[in-house]
Parts: sequence; structure tokens; C-alpha cells
Amino acid sequence: MKLTTKLLLFIFILAGAQTFQAKPRHAPAVAPEPTIHFKGYYATDKAQKGRVVRAAVVLDIPDGYHVNANKPLGKYAIATTVKIEPPGGVTVGPIIFPRAVVRKLKATNNESLAVYEGRAIMRFNVTVPANYGDGWLNLRAKVRYQSCNDDVCFPPKNQEIDFGIGIVGANERVQAANGWVFGGK
Repeated sequence: MKLTTKLLLFIFILAGAQTFQAKPRHAPAVAPEPTIHFKGYYATDKAQKGRVVRAAVVLDIPDGYHVNANKPLGKYAIATTVKIEPPGGVTVGPIIFPRAVVRKLKATNNESLAVYEGRAIMRFNVTVPANYGDGWLNLRAKVRYQSCNDDVCFPPKNQEIDFGIGIVGANERVQAANGWVFGGK
């Protein structure tokens, strides 16, 4: 009888250990860092020597995410910056940033933050000198930004894009382009 009791006790302890075994806790899923797409655009199909052409850098931000604005309001938020490097002789005007949306987010303890969501378009003018010798103009845009979702901000990133346009004489015809970026059709 002692053997049977011991055997039953062993089975009971084994079954109880299975029941009371520590189960791993599942950590809440953290959203992956978003892929922010950048592209450069010009307002015409070609640029004329001695004239100004409008240009823009467009950020496409996935749903559920945002990028801090160029004036983010938050004490520790990293501002979005855009620096344009033109070729010699070409001048670039000030960059006009879009109006930001103000949000209060968990990631910042409900502190107000100015952010860009969806699509952000940064516009500027490019002046091509009358004596510009090349038939092509290439701009390099350096963009620094910090992306976040409602719960967490990701480390800041730096990204570079190059975008070019053909150069024609001052009296040659150019066609409007990319109206959706510059307010046309």
C-alpha cells in the first residue's frame, strides 16, 4: 500500500507541477520602424537658364506613424530638417515647410507635439544662372527626421536623395509638371 500511495503522490505532484508551471509572458508587440519614402520634384519638365524653377522634397509617411515637424514643440523631439546642395552657381531659396498637426501622444506623456502625417511637402525655389553651362541640373537633398507612432519614437535618421532636371535656354518652352505637388492640376 505504501508503494501505491507513493505512486499516487508522485503522479499528483507531477500533474500539479504541470498545472502550476510558470508560463512565459508575451511581451506586447512593438510596431516595426516605418519606411519613410522621399522623392524630389520640379514644377516644370525642364528648367530655363536665367529663371527660377520651383522644386520640392516630398515625404510619404505610412498610416499610424508621424514625423516630427521642423518646429516640433516637444522638448526632446528631433526636428525634421532639409538641406539642399545645389551645383556651383545655382542658388536655392528658403525651404517652406508644411503646416504641422498638433497631437498629444503616449510616447511623450501627452505633451503637445507638432508632427507631419501622411504626406509632407517641403517647397523651395531654385535659380538657374543665365550662364549655366551644363544641360542637366542635379540637386542633393539631405533630410534628417525622427519618426514615431503613438507609443514610441524611433532613433533619428538621415537620408539623402538626388533629383535632376534638364536645362534649356531662357526662351525655350517648358511644360508644367507635378501639379499635385505644386498646387496645379
